Amino acid sequence: MAKGYIIASTTVTDPVAYAVYVKAATLAIQKFGGQPLVRGGKAVTLEGEGRVRNVVIEFASFDIAQAYFHSPEYQAAVKLREHAGIANLVVVEGT
Repeated sequence: MAKGYIIASTTVTDPVAYAVYVKAATLAIQKFGGQPLVRGGKAVTLEGEGRVRNVVIEFASFDIAQAYFHSPEYQAAVKLREHAGIANLVVVEGT
């Protein structure tokens, strides 16, 4: 079965509020068995519009990655992020 990956690119506008979001999102990630592979770190935009903070989270499957995103736990975290940053998220299938 192919794995699922949530890929997020974010510009943090309120670091204090964003830290609260990260704590709530981390609990949801753990509940769905997600494994963060990338959380922040050095990044260079090579093409297109980039954001400063990039995150890649691995899940056992594409369906589980989607379930994580749509879960009440993660959606509650999203509400905490509304005024803390601007984010683009995608779910992709991979190996």
